[in-house]
Amino acid sequence: MTDASQLRHWGRKVIDIEKQALDNLYQYVDSEEFAQACEMIYHCSGKVIVMGMGKSGHVGNKISATLASTGTPAFFVHPGEASHGDLGVISHNDIVLAISNSGESNEILTLMPVIKRQGIPVITMTGNPESTMAKLAQLHLCIKVPEEACPLGLAPTSSTTATLVMGDALAIALLQAKGFTKDDFALSHPGGALGRKLLLKVDNVMHKGHDIPLVHHDICITDALYEISKKGLGMTAVIDGDNKLVGIFTDGDLRRVIDAEVNLRQTRIADVMTRNCITIKTNILAAEALKVMDDRSINGLIVVDAENHPIGALNMLDLVNAGVI
Repeated sequence: MTDASQLRHWGRKVIDIEKQALDNLYQYVDSEEFAQACEMIYHCSGKVIVMGMGKSGHVGNKISATLASTGTPAFFVHPGEASHGDLGVISHNDIVLAISNSGESNEILTLMPVIKRQGIPVITMTGNPESTMAKLAQLHLCIKVPEEACPLGLAPTSSTTATLVMGDALAIALLQAKGFTKDDFALSHPGGALGRKLLLKVDNVMHKGHDIPLVHHDICITDALYEISKKGLGMTAVIDGDNKLVGIFTDGDLRRVIDAEVNLRQTRIADVMTRNCITIKTNILAAEALKVMDDRSINGLIVVDAENHPIGALNMLDLVNAGVI
């Protein structure tokens, strides 16, 4: 086995070569062709059909997924399968984005006459501007790299990295041109932690109605503790005669009261509660509520309406159970 220092050296060399490939990519992004490709896709009323064989196909799959998740309808079609019926998914208002480092992919070239006969625009992404695919396309995006990171010059390495980054450049340029927002992004990512963070609002996770821990400011601490125990949120909102929030009493407040040897049966909750407590509104994201708790080092929040009436409550555990954390 080669020693560890040599292995690290080879790993660093790969990164250096691929960094050089990306530096070389600037000139191709900073070109008329790149801007025209963005314009063509931006005005496309259909889908972007991404094609590629082998490693280019794997990268193409990722590019189509990135486009689709950032506001540009797209999906990947395997060129081999397209020759046996899958080409039927392409309609006249679509755009084909064909990827091949050599620009001589037989599987894609076989499809070109049919695609062009239907008048479907083709953008190719290759490492050879003089290739057959480049010449047959309406637009060509060059992804030529100085060298592959593979010392044999055989395994696609720098070229696939450049292809992936060119695809990201297209997708994100289009995202910004379309004014794509976090809310738009959330609609295409409803599942998993990402969707929960982007879609869930405080109203979706807070306790409402009779589940809100709520006491009047004139009651004693002992009665307030009963409400805290009953509702199980480790706190209670304190309201005045107009049902407006005047404070909060938490487990932390209780520890301080006990340390001060306050009489729990005779002392009013109003005398020991935390006034001017932090509150939130229902229309903010649950993730924003989490940030408020983190920033203030607190474990619970009261949700109030425009008139400062308590309409909800939530604690850190609610956010954990909702998958926000």
